[in-house]
Amino acid sequence: MTPDPVTGETTPRASDVVTLAEIEAAADRLSDVVHRTPLDSSTTIARRSGAARVDLKLENMQRTGSFKIRGAYNAMAQLPSTVKDRGVVASSAGNHAQGVALAGKLLDIDTKIVVPEITPAAKIEATRGYGADVVVEGEIYEDSYEYALDVADDEGREFVHPFDDENVIAGQGTVGLEIIEDTPDVDTVVVSIGGGGLISGIATAVKAFDADVRVVGVQPEGAAHAKPSLEADEIRMLSDIDTVAEGIADARLLEQTFAVVRERVDDVVSVSDTDLAVATTLLAERAKTVVETAGAAPVAALLSGAIDVDGERVAAVVSGGNVNLTDHGELTRLGLQHLGRYVDARLELDGWPTALGAVTETVEEHGAELDGVERVGRSAEGRPNRVPVEVGLEGSGPDHLGTVLDALDDVDGVSVVAHTLGDE
Repeated sequence: MTPDPVTGETTPRASDVVTLAEIEAAADRLSDVVHRTPLDSSTTIARRSGAARVDLKLENMQRTGSFKIRGAYNAMAQLPSTVKDRGVVASSAGNHAQGVALAGKLLDIDTKIVVPEITPAAKIEATRGYGADVVVEGEIYEDSYEYALDVADDEGREFVHPFDDENVIAGQGTVGLEIIEDTPDVDTVVVSIGGGGLISGIATAVKAFDADVRVVGVQPEGAAHAKPSLEADEIRMLSDIDTVAEGIADARLLEQTFAVVRERVDDVVSVSDTDLAVATTLLAERAKTVVETAGAAPVAALLSGAIDVDGERVAAVVSGGNVNLTDHGELTRLGLQHLGRYVDARLELDGWPTALGAVTETVEEHGAELDGVERVGRSAEGRPNRVPVEVGLEGSGPDHLGTVLDALDDVDGVSVVAHTLGDE
């Protein structure tokens, strides 16, 4: 039998899920456990978004590299001793896994974590490093979630939900308390949405301080379930997930987060994976901070114009920084390409390898950087007496790189046959 849909009429009131008092109690519980992360101003993001000021709440600098330790510890610290003795199990795309694992280590609770196949290896190894037993099961998070529930039944462990738990939500809400304490004149707070636990807690804390502060959620286009759910006033579940932001690659809200989000979140917007790559790039370059794509989503929304923040003071929650360095490097290169500051070019050289020296000299003379050279196979369209190579060029902008490409095409023995500048 298909279960009845969860609607606005059947969900609890937000006040029955989480209150300011519960978030304040969580803050006391966490005071000696978590870092109070910085709120760092970014003039670059403010200028590009039109905001008067943008402050980045750097939860990527939190213990375990994300905000998740807040909710996990707050929930696990309140478990009865008999439940703690049985151990816990959790499902996660990576960050909740590390939060539960560290909380288990601090509270002396045995932990087992189920992660989907998309979870970066760095997150899996970090979770094991905290002493947890990690099981890789399922293509997407929903598969891991169902498997973890089976483990809970079979082994008698307590399931620690990554977001649909009032104590987890209260712990995440401590991020909102810190934002309000550090910037009481904030106009808009922007937060990523996966399952909705973080934004539920933050919105509760912020709105208790000032109901007029706008709270906006951000999701990747390939996992944008919250907006349709809010518009229908009914939880909608996605059948397919397709996004680079595995940390917020959830398929739906659940009852408690839906209840809070529908009452306390003002709007939800979506961003493309390209927007996420650009935001990740600018955060690394200008804010000097390594951020995973899920954590970069609020900045992506500001940079892409998905949210109108003209003249406002904005706080953007950078929720995590647990990255696979290879993926991060590829993403930042893609981001530079879409900013017009990186180009892949295919050249044909007459007189290999002598002509390669001329390529290097020309690039250096024009103030650009040569990012790798690779000799590639000849194509049917190419000239058999010339050697094809692919190069990456980094410059200050599309005009600069266009000048470099033109200069290369003028070098004797060098032809530029294809490039990505201006391509989408």
